[in-house]
Amino acid sequence: MHTDLPSLPGDWPTSITSAVERLMAGQVVAYPSETVWGLAVHPDAAAGVERLWRLKGRDPLKPLQMSSADVECALLLAQEDAELTALAALWPGPLTVVAPASDRCPPAFAPGGRVGLRVPDHPVAQALLRAAGGYLVTTSCNVSGRAPATTFAEATAMGLANQVLPDGGIRSAGLASTVVIVPGGEVLREGSVGTDQISRLLQAARRDQADGL
Repeated sequence: MHTDLPSLPGDWPTSITSAVERLMAGQVVAYPSETVWGLAVHPDAAAGVERLWRLKGRDPLKPLQMSSADVECALLLAQEDAELTALAALWPGPLTVVAPASDRCPPAFAPGGRVGLRVPDHPVAQALLRAAGGYLVTTSCNVSGRAPATTFAEATAMGLANQVLPDGGIRSAGLASTVVIVPGGEVLREGSVGTDQISRLLQAARRDQADGL
């Protein structure tokens, strides 16, 4: 369990405590990240998960995104894989990796046996995750097919969340995370992490794996 909160200015701790209470009650919370704004629900609150996908209008067969407080938490949800381990060097950061789920990942969050893993690099997102126990089910703050929110005002105006956390003046980049599938390294979406950097890490992992055979 992650209960230690980073040092946060202003009313952030109070807002995060309130947000966790809402999450545990099955409500949806909007929060800032280093990429775009996100929507979060607690994985233990079935009502919240159902509410989130209803609000999003998302295909339930698509892998869900599990945001984690740190790399260790994220890797527990996936099967051991050299390529995943290599890409984990980019976390925390604007990267989502879709990987075969481990037995520790609830099947409901891994349709088709795959789960999307993310470790955000934003103090508010990190504080929320740690206060919530290390994991949250997350997605971008928008209805599927529409542009995601990139500011507090846009997130509030969308009306998709029961609470919108303040960003503390730390703006989101406005560019979504890069999405990569492992094994294989297929880039599903180009985003904040360059494909050249991903390719270098994957090639190094494959060389190391070959040298170990």
